[in-house]
Amino acid sequence: MARRVFLALLLLLPALPAGAQDACRLCYSDPAARPGERPLRLEIFADLSFSKLAQTGAGGGSATLGPEGGKQTSGGIIDLGGMAVSGHGRITGEPGRAVRVELPDRVPMSAADGSDAELVQFTTSLPRHPELGPDGSLEFSFGARLVVKGKGGGNYRGRIPISVDYN
Repeated sequence: MARRVFLALLLLLPALPAGAQDACRLCYSDPAARPGERPLRLEIFADLSFSKLAQTGAGGGSATLGPEGGKQTSGGIIDLGGMAVSGHGRITGEPGRAVRVELPDRVPMSAADGSDAELVQFTTSLPRHPELGPDGSLEFSFGARLVVKGKGGGNYRGRIPISVDYN
């Protein structure tokens, strides 16, 4: 029986300070876990942030941020520097258990002025068949491609639903 943990995280916000992680509102555990089984828990330590980008024309473009960092731009988007940050999380649960981590195919993004973009092509540092370690934890990082269509700039925000299940 699969149990699912969902996490919606807000992009482009600073990471939670260490003291706030204990009371994390974005961290959920599975209340349907079997007696004696450690429920899955997903914590995000760093939110995905592309830092500073600029659009050079009305044709749109994209920026890709890998799970280990490394930002690349294409089309009418250029990199203005700043510190881009890949997302970083930790899964905890029953030691040695195999888990499945699913990221969405696409995430709509919007800015305060009404312009929109989307995140696509999510990548992670997870192995092909991830398992929790002997201590019951597994850390990973993730990245994605930000696609801006047409003319539209802004401070884009969106929520990334990440699901984690025991296999």
